[in-house]
Amino acid sequence: MKIPNHIGVILDGNRRWAEENGLPATRGHLEGVKRAKELVSFAKENGIKNLTLFVFSTENWKRSEKEVNFLMKLIEVFFKEEITKNDLLKDVRVLIVGERERLSERIRKVVEAIEEKTKDNKLMTLNIALSYGGRGEIVSAIKNIIKKNIPVDDINEQVMRENLSIPDLDFIIRTGKEQRISNFFLWQAAYAELYFPNKYWPEFTNKDLLEALNEYDRRKRRFGL
Repeated sequence: MKIPNHIGVILDGNRRWAEENGLPATRGHLEGVKRAKELVSFAKENGIKNLTLFVFSTENWKRSEKEVNFLMKLIEVFFKEEITKNDLLKDVRVLIVGERERLSERIRKVVEAIEEKTKDNKLMTLNIALSYGGRGEIVSAIKNIIKKNIPVDDINEQVMRENLSIPDLDFIIRTGKEQRISNFFLWQAAYAELYFPNKYWPEFTNKDLLEALNEYDRRKRRFGL
């Protein structure tokens, strides 16, 4: 089986899973974190070199203050636990991608600590999209290019890639029973294979992931040709 070098996962459906099971939304998010940990372990064990998880979008800031605060606390606790235990993220480099200026100072410090602790790890890179939006990233990349005073005629796709946060995606999985990419790494998703399982994130198991990888293996990538 050919394994994608870079997999992106849009972790969608926590709240709807909870609602359909008569549970509070907070329980759905807790189950979502549990599944994310299992996914990272699976990726490490199966030779996936780059894994990107869409955890919190710039649009998610529009949710209720109560839910946003709970999600931020959940993220903070997860990072603090992993900094201490060093089990799940052993040999994994963690990079946080997104608009950090919108995060609280406390969260930023935890983010910086996890990146510093894992910076020399080489088995796998785990990109966590936190306060992230694809359009915003492209705008930021353009601003960076302008600041560097690069001549207009020298600006090409390679220059753009050098000013983006992560490399191109090979395979994108989006749970939640929706079929859209929701502002997820729009540039890097240009030639990615897309997969939309009919499941919410908390119920997407490693068996489902294997099925997704088998589907990727069956496809012939054409890169627009």
